[in-house]
Amino acid sequence: HVQLVESGGGSVQVGGSLRLSCVASDDTIGRYCMGWFRQIPDKEREGVAGLYIGGGDTYYTDSVKGRFTISQDNATNTLYLQMNNLKPEDTAMYYCAASRASCTQGSWYREVRYAVWGQGTQVTVS
Repeated sequence: HVQLVESGGGSVQVGGSLRLSCVASDDTIGRYCMGWFRQIPDKEREGVAGLYIGGGDTYYTDSVKGRFTISQDNATNTLYLQMNNLKPEDTAMYYCAASRASCTQGSWYREVRYAVWGQGTQVTVS
C-alpha cells in the first residue's frame, strides 16, 4: 500500500514561487496517473494538475495554466508541482494523489479515480 508525503508548502507573497514535493513509498509515480489537488475550507477539492507518464501527458486546470508545472523524478519516486506567479486565490491545502490507472483530459481531475492521498501541505499567498 503506497504512502504519499507532501512537503514544500508555506507562506509567500503575491507573485512569488513555491515548489511542492510528494514522495511516494514505491514506484507508483512512474506507472499510474498522479494528481495535485487543492482545497479551501467549505469548498470542494479541486484538481490542479495531473500527470500520466505512460501517456506522456500533463493536465492543468485553467486557472493555473502557464503558472504551474507538474513533473516527476522516477529515480526518487517524487512528484513535483512548481508554482510561479502565485496569486491570493491559490491559497489552499494542497494534496498529492495516486491513481491505480491511467488518466485522460476528461478524467484526471475526478477524485474518485485516485486511491491514495497524502496528508496535505498548506500554501498561503498574501
